[in-house]
Amino acid sequence: MSNLIILHGWQSSKEKWEKVKNVLQKQQQVIVPDLPGFKKETRLKQIWDLDDFVKWFEKFSLNKGKFFLLGHSFGGRIAIKFAIKHPDKIKALILVDSAGIIPDIKHKKITKFIIYAQKISFLPFYNFFRKMFYKYILKTTDYVEAEKVPYLAETFKNVIAQDLTKYFSEIKVPVFIVWGDKDKLTPVSDAYIMNKKIKNSKIQIFKNIGHSPHIEIPKILATKIQKYIYGIKN
Repeated sequence: MSNLIILHGWQSSKEKWEKVKNVLQKQQQVIVPDLPGFKKETRLKQIWDLDDFVKWFEKFSLNKGKFFLLGHSFGGRIAIKFAIKHPDKIKALILVDSAGIIPDIKHKKITKFIIYAQKISFLPFYNFFRKMFYKYILKTTDYVEAEKVPYLAETFKNVIAQDLTKYFSEIKVPVFIVWGDKDKLTPVSDAYIMNKKIKNSKIQIFKNIGHSPHIEIPKILATKIQKYIYGIKN
């Protein structure tokens, strides 16, 4: 029986995937590790970049044989780069609302904000203004939350700075792209870009679902994943 390894999102944990795991492990051995940096026992001891997470997973996946790999959000970034480096280790790649594409408009927003923020950083309402910008304009407070943990904020900046679009054509393993059409963090347009650029890929879009189908519709998600895995096996 082949393993299915699930890589969770940024500042998430293996517990968030428990309901999906409970369904999948009836037919599949499922492994969900805690990614480094997000719990007290896994705190980073220095600043990492995306390649450091890939190297960590290379060590973690030793002696696991050939496996199915699922990456959600940030976990998708790791999964994509690992699959390109080690196609011999992967039976198929499953990307659930995966990060990896950096739209130009977001770069422009960040650049303008940094310039403006430097001018008003001395004001008493600066921290509140800054948090609201990340939450309502960039649609994420990941960076603000990461600042509370040693090395995590700089690691976050390193990770999101890398656009993986140019790597999609290098993916040689089968890929299942799963997305919520109401995702505000990684928009559904990213799913269609991946589907277009990754040759051997299939796509599943869930209607009225956001960034976390593993929490919103765990049984449905698990069923779709299992059906895809069964198709690859046979």
